[in-house]
Amino acid sequence: MTVSLIVAVSENLVIGKDGDLPWHLPADLRHFKNTTMGHHLIIGRRTWDEVGKPLPGRTMVVITRSRGFSAEGATVVHSLEEALEVAAEDTEPFIGGGAYIYRMALARDLVDRLYITRIHAEVKGDTFFPEIDLDHWILVSEEHHEADEKNEHPYSFLVYGRPAGQEPPAGQESRVKS
Repeated sequence: MTVSLIVAVSENLVIGKDGDLPWHLPADLRHFKNTTMGHHLIIGRRTWDEVGKPLPGRTMVVITRSRGFSAEGATVVHSLEEALEVAAEDTEPFIGGGAYIYRMALARDLVDRLYITRIHAEVKGDTFFPEIDLDHWILVSEEHHEADEKNEHPYSFLVYGRPAGQEPPAGQESRVKS
């Protein structure tokens, strides 16, 4: 199993504002859908609340500390490790946020692949992606796009993998570089 993390993040590491995305990029939404389709999508309860429903074509797994929480159309678990156990038969489950779940997955070195949509802008927000050092990852693919009438900022789709036999050190603190 390859555990992947998928995120859209601005140059200043913003991933959200007021419980929503702080940009309008339909191309990223399509990319997210196409990339995660047919896989387990592991998210935190706050992200579940923001999404509001199961996403078609994905097996939703929601992590919460609340033992009484239920989410119609999703499997509810109480740890990231439990979420990965639920997704064990999936060749590539995706960790889809939010910030706390991303931090936890990266700090515990549970991620094998990063799908990063880099928004080439600094935007205002209140939710941030953790700082990681991409020097410990290999850039597998990149695809750059300019802003257009539908997508308000230039952006890049970046995929990183771990070097063979090497894990990135836990707790590395430097800017996400692309």
